[in-house]
Amino acid sequence: MHSLSISDLLKVVRSGDLISYTAEEGVRILGEGKFLVSDSFPGNERTKYCLTSKISVEVILAIPPFNFPVNLAVSKIGPALIAGNSLVHKPPTQGAVSCLHMVHCFHLAGFPKVLISCVTGKGSEIGDFFTMHPGVNCTSFTGGETSIAISKKAGIIPLQMELGGKDACIILEDADLNLVATNIIKGGFSYSGQRCTAIKVVVMDSIAGALVEKVKDRVAKLSVGLPEDNCDITPAVTESSAKFIEGLIKDAKEKGATFCQEYKREGNPIWPLLLDNARPDMRIVWEEPFGLVLPLIRINSIEEGIHHCTASNFGLQILILSNGTQGCVFTRDINKAILISDAMETGIVQINSAPARGPDHFPFQVNNSGSE
Repeated sequence: MHSLSISDLLKVVRSGDLISYTAEEGVRILGEGKFLVSDSFPGNERTKYCLTSKISVEVILAIPPFNFPVNLAVSKIGPALIAGNSLVHKPPTQGAVSCLHMVHCFHLAGFPKVLISCVTGKGSEIGDFFTMHPGVNCTSFTGGETSIAISKKAGIIPLQMELGGKDACIILEDADLNLVATNIIKGGFSYSGQRCTAIKVVVMDSIAGALVEKVKDRVAKLSVGLPEDNCDITPAVTESSAKFIEGLIKDAKEKGATFCQEYKREGNPIWPLLLDNARPDMRIVWEEPFGLVLPLIRINSIEEGIHHCTASNFGLQILILSNGTQGCVFTRDINKAILISDAMETGIVQINSAPARGPDHFPFQVNNSGSE
C-alpha cells in the first residue's frame, strides 16, 4: 500500500492526460521523414537520393520509482508504445499493485499482452535478469545509485536515466517571505516529502530568522494521519524508509543543526521537521530523504549560494547526486533570477515557485541528474 493521501491521486488523472498527449504528438512525429539530395552539399552532383525515417528499437525495459509508480511509468510507456516498441514494465516493489492495474487498463483498451507486460519482484532478485537480457534493446530507469549497476550490466544499448539530486531553493533579501514560506511547505512537505524535487533552503542570513518563523507557523497547521483520512502528512512508505530518514536527522543533530520542531516518530509516521543552521557536512544537505525533514542553510552572498548549489559532495559515493533535478529562486528582481538560474547548473529552475514536475509535456531534467 502506497502512502498517498486522496488528493495526491490527481497524479493518476494526469497520467491519463499524458497518454492522450503522447498519442497526438506521435501522429505528427512518426509522419515526419527527410528526403535529401546529394547536390544540396557543395561539390556534389545530383546522383544520389536519401530518404530517412524513424524506426523502433523494439523491446524497452521500463523501471519507474516507488514514489510515482504510475505517473513516471506512463511517461516511459506512452512514448515507447507510440513509437512502435514493445515494453516490459518492471514496477517498484512498493508500487507494484498500482502498476499491475495500470497495465491491465492498457490490455482492456486493446493493447496485446505481448506488446506491454508487467513483471513484479524485488530488483535485487530479478533486476540482473532483465538488465542483462539480450532481448532488451533499451532501458529507461528512474532512481538513484542503482543506475551505476544498470549501466555496467546493460551493455552497449541506449540508456535513459532520470536520476537523483537535492533541489536548492535560493532566497534573496527582496523576496516576498509569505510567498516563500508557502512554497517551502509545498516544496519540502507536499506528497509527504516523498518527491525527487523536494528542496533544501538556501537563504540570505539577514532574512533567515523571519522566514523560519513563517515556515514554523505553517508547519504547525499541517495535519498528520493516514492516507484514507486525506491528511497533509502521511506515513513513510516503509519502515526502512522511516529508519533512513531518522538516520539523516540524527546525523544533523550530532553536527549542530537547530531543530525548529520537536522530533517525533511513531513507527512509519514522522512529523515534519525544519532544520535551521544546516551545514554542508550534514548528510541531509546532500542526500534525498524522501521524507519530512527540510534543511535550511544560511548564506551571506549570492555567490555563496550559487557555490553551494554547484559544489560536488565528495562524501557521496555517487557524485551525480550533488546537483538536483530542479532548483528555484525567490526574488523580485527578474534579472537576478535569470543570472542565478544560468549559474545553478541544474536542468530546470523555477522562479518564485517551488520545484514541481509538469506540465507533463515539459522536459523534466538534464545535466548531471539525467542522461540519455
